[in-house]
Amino acid sequence: QVQLVESGGGSVQPGGSLRLSCAASGRQTNIGAMGWYRQAPGKERELVARLEDGFTRYSDSALGRFTISRDFATDGAKSTLNLEMRNLKPDDTALYYCYARGVKSLRGRDFWGQGTQVAVSS
Repeated sequence: QVQLVESGGGSVQPGGSLRLSCAASGRQTNIGAMGWYRQAPGKERELVARLEDGFTRYSDSALGRFTISRDFATDGAKSTLNLEMRNLKPDDTALYYCYARGVKSLRGRDFWGQGTQVAVSS
């Protein structure tokens, strides 16, 4: 199993910054792609940024403002997926979810965190 726990959401004014983190526990070698998705009220969940095999992918909205990265604990038992968000806009207001794709013994399984709220307003 993979457990994902997000943190770092909050309220910020337009133009501000936030850093989201997602603690991923479980066998790290069973985790393939990881990413951040978001869902605004009344809208479908959408990709924000994704990290897979060392390559990054960003939505058009996130490109140039957001940066995704992943840090590994020294013992390899945990990792943290980060999302640095700069120049935030009201349209960035949403519930942000951490995502992990299972591989090997967890192949084909998708894992989601519980979400962390980001609110951008003046």
